[in-house]
Amino acid sequence: MLLGVALIALVAAVGIARLGGGFPGSNPLGRGHFESKGSIGIERTYNSATLLSDGRVLVVGGKSVGAASSVGAYASAELYDPTTGRFTTMGSMAVRRESHSATRLQDGRVLIAGGHDGTTSFGVALATAELYDPATGSFSPTGSMIGLRADQTATLLADGRVLLAGGDDGQSALPSAELYDPGTGTFGPAGRMTAGRISHSATLLADGQVLIAGGEMDATAELFDPTDNTFSAAAGSMSSVRPMHASAALKDGRVLIVGGWSQGRNMDATAELYDPKAGTFSTTGAMETGRGSPTATVLSDGRVLIAGGAGSSGSSDLAELYDPKTGEFSAAGTMTAEHPRHTATMLLDGHVLISGGTGQGIVEIYVP
Repeated sequence: MLLGVALIALVAAVGIARLGGGFPGSNPLGRGHFESKGSIGIERTYNSATLLSDGRVLVVGGKSVGAASSVGAYASAELYDPTTGRFTTMGSMAVRRESHSATRLQDGRVLIAGGHDGTTSFGVALATAELYDPATGSFSPTGSMIGLRADQTATLLADGRVLLAGGDDGQSALPSAELYDPGTGTFGPAGRMTAGRISHSATLLADGQVLIAGGEMDATAELFDPTDNTFSAAAGSMSSVRPMHASAALKDGRVLIVGGWSQGRNMDATAELYDPKAGTFSTTGAMETGRGSPTATVLSDGRVLIAGGAGSSGSSDLAELYDPKTGEFSAAGTMTAEHPRHTATMLLDGHVLISGGTGQGIVEIYVP
């Protein structure tokens, strides 16, 4: 069973447990706060949220938790305007998608690729892709991927291409990867990873390479080199298997990897750092609570906001801040709702938009 389905089953089984405000002994100073912003137009999970060049946020696809599998995924889209704090329903994609990728290109358009159509328990994987043009507010088709792919990572490279790596074809984890060229509107092969990966992470490094880390039952990592489109095993591995973790590129070039599922199917509270100069992983401070599918957002001051996710006893409404200077986590306040499988989007003003997720249509803003 894919871990995304397992996560929904876990949340449904244990119910939503509010964990209350801050951690015992935590210092509230400098931790920011959350503000409720009402509700998204359509309750969504497994959707995408992409910051546009003009500061608005494009929310597309996903599906409603608890809906019959025959209902399928959504093709609809919405725009969040931070100046009004409201979502506006707009045009729809040509294809229903959930667990897809959405990447803002250098010219401001958004590439939406793959995903599941949501018509079965696991969903039929898709190969199609389309572009959203914020200038016209419309979607248009572009070239299709080489193969079926959902739950993949998508990374915008320095040269404007997009690396799509791993994921599943509806049956198994994929070791393949491909590149989208916005100049030609086509996908091409990008070599083969050292392992099939799903529920992994992909993080762009300062030197232009991409760190691909972890996955279901895999603690290894590898590097994609865009100069020759090849993958090579990283010198080190993570300290533990942690599928459905979150990763973030710190301002000093290191990569924070946090949370995920442990091998015992519990939620992991540990974190580690990848140092691209040394090519090694090392442990760092641990979170107060274990989380699967959290989000990790680098704030303007360099700290990292860790929000939401599923905990061992339900979803978490607590948030935490990681300080790369001290290597420690601290309380970041309590959200107005629990948010597993949500999205977190850094806005142009430095605030973070948190929306959607399993069973949640609630929208809130984190103010650092």
